[in-house]
Amino acid sequence: MIPTLETERLVLRGFQPGDVEAFAGFYASDASRFVGGPEDLVSTWKRIAAYAGCWALRGYGKFVVEDKATGRAVGIVGPTYPEGWPEPEIGWTVLPEFEGRGYAREAAARAISFAYDDLGWSTAMSAIFPGNERSFRLATRLGAHHEGAVEVRPYGLLEIWRHLPPEEFRAHVGRLN
Repeated sequence: MIPTLETERLVLRGFQPGDVEAFAGFYASDASRFVGGPEDLVSTWKRIAAYAGCWALRGYGKFVVEDKATGRAVGIVGPTYPEGWPEPEIGWTVLPEFEGRGYAREAAARAISFAYDDLGWSTAMSAIFPGNERSFRLATRLGAHHEGAVEVRPYGLLEIWRHLPPEEFRAHVGRLN
């Protein structure tokens, strides 16, 4: 039911046993403050279970991003629409030890393409915590523009970044590669 997607360097796959442990350290650290953390292991398990369960409830969800060369989990990315969210979104998280290598851009671009090409979305947004400059820069690099802000409980105010429509996005991403 959950497809496996690929890019030049990455595999985007469904969640598997062991993924909670792969991400537990990140979600327990201050580095997770822009995605709702820090949190304990029980909360991380519930988060990962919710990501995996989105596939059953919505027909799409986030993927684990894996480095093809090493098989290591480098992040989580994909389309999601949790209850209480203003609309479906493309979310991304890259573990700190993998930042600065272009993995987030590569994985997010593939996830947006999946939402447009396979899910039939005509628009996509990303909700980003205020102050998350890395995510703001990534959204901009992907061609998104800041659209405003929305209150999302329990997270508070989130910045909405609107991605380019499908045809414009495809042309933009083609120029990035």
